[in-house]
Amino acid sequence: MSASASVNAAGFQLAEYSATGLGRAYAGEAAMADNASSQWRNPALLTYLEGTQVSVGAIYVDPNIDVTGDVTKTLVPRTASSNDFANSAVIPNFYLSHKYNDKFALGLALGTNYGMETNLGDGFAASHFGNEAMIKTMEANLNAAYQLNEKISLGAGIRLVHGEGHFGASMPKALVPTGPTLKYMEGDDLSWGWQVGTVWQLNEAHRIGFTYKSEVDLSLEGHAEGLAFDPYSPAGPKAQYNGSMELALPATAELASYHQLTEKLAMHASINWTDWSSFKQLVAEIPEFGANSTQMIKEENWEDNYRFALGATYQVDPKLTLRTGVAYDTSAVSDKNRTITIPETDRTWLSIGASYEATKQLTLDAGFTYIIAKDASIKESRGYESDDQAQAIGGQFEGEVSGSIWLVGVQANYKF
Repeated sequence: MSASASVNAAGFQLAEYSATGLGRAYAGEAAMADNASSQWRNPALLTYLEGTQVSVGAIYVDPNIDVTGDVTKTLVPRTASSNDFANSAVIPNFYLSHKYNDKFALGLALGTNYGMETNLGDGFAASHFGNEAMIKTMEANLNAAYQLNEKISLGAGIRLVHGEGHFGASMPKALVPTGPTLKYMEGDDLSWGWQVGTVWQLNEAHRIGFTYKSEVDLSLEGHAEGLAFDPYSPAGPKAQYNGSMELALPATAELASYHQLTEKLAMHASINWTDWSSFKQLVAEIPEFGANSTQMIKEENWEDNYRFALGATYQVDPKLTLRTGVAYDTSAVSDKNRTITIPETDRTWLSIGASYEATKQLTLDAGFTYIIAKDASIKESRGYESDDQAQAIGGQFEGEVSGSIWLVGVQANYKF
């Protein structure tokens, strides 16, 4: 199971864990006990799932992200643009839950929390600041939950996370026709994390949930290459250098509510926080360079972000359920720290979805979301040393990023 997509939530975070939640813009997820997928956002919700349940599905992500601007070197501007430079992807998921007794439940979840891939192409005139970036994670959770009393449930889980990524920058072909690599680093790692959650059942119609996922520290072991590294090799240029790159997948938290207003209509809401301030730099560690082993690839200096979501569920009849929702994701970067390779900006979600009970055991879900990305300016160099070095090679870039994302998800849920 894997995922590699554009930036859909803040930064390179992926909100897309189920088609059920997609239909309501993931509003109220830490308090919603729809099916086995609920444990991904809050393991305490396992106590609300009867018997043994399986959920399996996938979400197709189609980003349409464009950047356009100009590069100026010695006062001569060159157009620098790239259209649809974020790759489409299918994000799969699998969930299993089992209610062991009236108080205790177990669950297994397979999915992803982070993923992105951008490729601006070999002909991009500002490629000296970066022309490709990829981060992809695959995650397995083992979760357990216990119902303390009629009102309070607690849950926790262990997370096994595999991550891989790369970042690259090359000489613009307008300057050197072969477009040689300036900096490129790739690697992968396996690490552990954890999550905890709680659910408070105020009464039969009202529920509040809270969940927290830990930071996961990855050391991406792999190799580096490029002309920018060659001056540190006394033996002259090499094809590759063994090295690593540290990457912190940030901690997250969610406070959510679920309210059954009438027999048919329910409302739900979420506030999400992500500790993106932990993402400061991309740095390559290359032991072969000795005293110069630490090599700056890119300054990032991100900020914590918040997501606000409001959704509704309407029970048309015993078999058909309709959903809708809206959400707003704040950007994890200031205008100064926005970069071409990860063009982070505010996003607005508009979602609809439905569930159909095919049999007493089988329910089919579908969700559809349109994400509007706010137009945002980009300027590189941003005043950091690594940017200034790139600007000295190929000139300054000034431009704007714009775009939108389509999401379509399907899911099957079975109760034993």
